[in-house]
Amino acid sequence: MSDAITPPLRLTADACVRALDARDARFDGLFFVGITSTHIYCRPVCPARIAHPEHRRFFNTAAAAEGAGYRPCLRCRPELAPGHALVDAVSRLARVAAYRIGAGALNGRSVARLADELGVSERHLRRALERAIGVSPLELAQTHRLLLAKRLLADTALPVTRIAYASGFQSLRRFNTVFRERYRMSPSTLRRGPRLVRGGGRDTLAREAGIEHDLFRLTLAYRAPFAWDEMLAGLARHTTPGVDVVQDGCYGRTVELGRRRGVVFVGNAPGGSQLNVEISASLLPALMPLLARLRQMFDLDAEPALVDEHLRQGGLGALVTRHPGLRVTGALDGFDVALRTLLGGAAARQRVTRTLGERIDSGIPALTHLSPGANRVAEAGVARLRTLGVIPRSARAIVSIAGAVAGGTLALDPGSDAETALSALRGTDGVNERLATLIVMRGLGWPDAFPAADLALKRAAGVSATGELRALAERWRPWRAYAAHHLWLADTIDSLACRPVSAA
Repeated sequence: MSDAITPPLRLTADACVRALDARDARFDGLFFVGITSTHIYCRPVCPARIAHPEHRRFFNTAAAAEGAGYRPCLRCRPELAPGHALVDAVSRLARVAAYRIGAGALNGRSVARLADELGVSERHLRRALERAIGVSPLELAQTHRLLLAKRLLADTALPVTRIAYASGFQSLRRFNTVFRERYRMSPSTLRRGPRLVRGGGRDTLAREAGIEHDLFRLTLAYRAPFAWDEMLAGLARHTTPGVDVVQDGCYGRTVELGRRRGVVFVGNAPGGSQLNVEISASLLPALMPLLARLRQMFDLDAEPALVDEHLRQGGLGALVTRHPGLRVTGALDGFDVALRTLLGGAAARQRVTRTLGERIDSGIPALTHLSPGANRVAEAGVARLRTLGVIPRSARAIVSIAGAVAGGTLALDPGSDAETALSALRGTDGVNERLATLIVMRGLGWPDAFPAADLALKRAAGVSATGELRALAERWRPWRAYAAHHLWLADTIDSLACRPVSAA
């Protein structure tokens, strides 16, 4: 069978062969290989014996492999492979649609409704996805459901019925039928005993509180290297007391998705190039969107080798060498980012949260409240925020953004269009270019966001004018957000930060 596929490979077939023969982990998730003699598809890091060249067929995505009739390998488990970065060469529509489908947008909902939300016709959406990814929206959604179900079956002791619904299937009967048809085995074949994560910081939070029995564990893969300590430091600077906490190498926070509430804890397992994630059982019905948001929050779909090399060539070699694998710090909720950014200090964030955020019984003293949602903030109004010590200009901006988000005229959820959001934020009284860019950078995970007016960036880059920094940053496109994180880090901890990086 030919190596050629439609759409064309992001890598050449020869490059795929070299990466496969070397089992190069840097290419994990960038392509998959189908074995024509067994009709199984694998990751390039699969420990199984490499098939003969004429028995290989390469695919860009797991969905494309499954669409061609291949089933996932039980050894390398393609569902654990890192995903594609948001800067991949696909259309903006296909990128946003694929993200939403991966987050469960078609679970119990129609393609027509998703197309309407994206402002296009159903036919146009189907054509965009098939041209960019090689499968239809429904096929992509089914692949996501099955791969998530496979993970839960293999890695948790959750009942099969709960797994079926958590994976987006509308009935247990439909789940069993599709699983057998696609994978030629029953779901019970994959059942194993429960596995608990030890370490990663969880022991000092959930375990001491005695709530570990209410949590289930999954892992989220990434491409090494990963500057985990720097990621935690960035998160620690933005924590809101009562909502999230960084402790002993672990990040924990309260979560609300729809009507589901709970807590999530994230720790690093560097030896396995994955994060250990523990989630409240109460959040199981919202698992698909939660996992998608966690990947965005920790920037797990980045390709650090590619980004770091690009920044080296752009004059940031010394900074990249000190902190390889630096990621863009994201967030679970875009409005929460806007609120934190405009409130400023931790004291103001805590006052607003304790007044407007709902209490949650997490069992952990450090996690007591949910972050205030857009509806509650909009209802509170400017006057109420001012009584909590928020300066008038910021109070007006916060309430304006809250009203736009609550009314559906501004989308700050991960996967939303960054340019549209940035334009709307720029037009909000009290939100300057720097603040708007910071909100989009973190809230939407925009990899090319760059607040050129930021004073710390200017100091680290050794320039004084915004225009000069903006011109310098052109060489860092399309990953200027990563460059910004390197410069911020240099300004914070490096005594040599004032030396112009452009001299490299």
